[in-house]
Amino acid sequence: MDEFEDSFFDAVKEIIRSIPAGKVATYGQIAKYAGNPQGARQVAWVLHASSRKENLPWHRVINSKGGISLPHGSGYETQKALLEKEGVVFGKRDGIDLKKYQWNPQQTYL
Repeated sequence: MDEFEDSFFDAVKEIIRSIPAGKVATYGQIAKYAGNPQGARQVAWVLHASSRKENLPWHRVINSKGGISLPHGSGYETQKALLEKEGVVFGKRDGIDLKKYQWNPQQTYL
């Protein structure tokens, strides 16, 4: 890994840790704050590789449509239950209202 990737991955983990309970952030939003607006897939990779080891609140990261990206039977139900426990309400087709629940940090990472 080069220095940029290391700093990007570290920034992604720090940003994910900053998402408060009851709020969500999108993969693309996190990538943008971490300095790579095209890095949504790398955010997914960081989550996959580091969530358990680093105790990241992985369940607060969703897709840009306000939905859970994990398939049913492979984490979807767990992520939904964790978000509901934090007060996130799911609407039609299990969508999350990003206007209401998307994290919008006062401190910008840009």
